[in-house]
Amino acid sequence: DSPLLEKSLNFATAIVLFYEQFSKTRKDTTIAKQLLRSATSIGANLNEAVYGNSKADFVSKLHIALKETGESIYWLTLLKRTNLIEYSYDALLHDADEIKRMLISSLKTAKQ
Repeated sequence: DSPLLEKSLNFATAIVLFYEQFSKTRKDTTIAKQLLRSATSIGANLNEAVYGNSKADFVSKLHIALKETGESIYWLTLLKRTNLIEYSYDALLHDADEIKRMLISSLKTAKQ
């Protein structure tokens, strides 16, 4: 019952739905595919962290999730700037930023 896991799953769901909409309107989905990969990887790494073998493994998976969050923010920002399709990018960016802040806080706690 982790708020971070729930938030990451909600974010991944929103990105999957975004990708479906994007792919119906654009032929080249390279950037959107990159976003899909990084955004869905956040929750996958958090799940792996929960079932990690050690504290070091847990921290490592949180770091990977944080990197994937940063990458997702990059792709979302690029999509917003290019405006290839009209979409509420700000809501997705807000969610990604919340996840980033939660991950940073979790890493600080885990390292203590």
